[in-house]
Amino acid sequence: MEPSRLKRESVTHEAACNRRRTAEKMTLKQLELFLPNPSNLPAQRRRKSAPQELKVISLRECPSPESLMLMDCPAKAVEYWHHHITASPNYNADVECVVVLVLSTRLRIKGHYLVSVGSLNEAMAHPRGVFRIAIMAAAHAIVLMHNHPSGDSSPSPADTSLTRRVREAGELLRIELCDHIIVGHQRYFSFKESCII
Repeated sequence: MEPSRLKRESVTHEAACNRRRTAEKMTLKQLELFLPNPSNLPAQRRRKSAPQELKVISLRECPSPESLMLMDCPAKAVEYWHHHITASPNYNADVECVVVLVLSTRLRIKGHYLVSVGSLNEAMAHPRGVFRIAIMAAAHAIVLMHNHPSGDSSPSPADTSLTRRVREAGELLRIELCDHIIVGHQRYFSFKESCII
């Protein structure tokens, strides 16, 4: 056999092997897309497995005067709203924001948590989101609050429905819903004062 022919055959054989290896790698990569939890997928395709941190803004971080510590009337909750929540970096007055005030057994405020930031006329809140932080903070009771960017503090049917669902969930969890307050411009609506709760 001629040396040049032998060399050509070995090069051709090597090229065929390389093509076969490349094809096998491509097949493996394609198969990896169908694995339940592939470890070598790009970062944007992998689900985040890191735990999320939920933060209750405690009174150590937003000190309040003694007069605001006891949440025994809606006016104090509204004053707390204007004093602390509107100053929060995540608060947006142009959309509805739902906030939970976490209370101790003596109805003294322990802190607050921004549950959701919605749109111009609605904020999506679910009882599990409302009570998640209340359970973690060992709350005895909560006050649910949200704003109406329009300035009109009258409750919508969705607000009444949310209040009813949160109250029922609180009864199961034995965490009392003291009030649901809607904050408007220079006025507010209290479900407790209106005898809806």
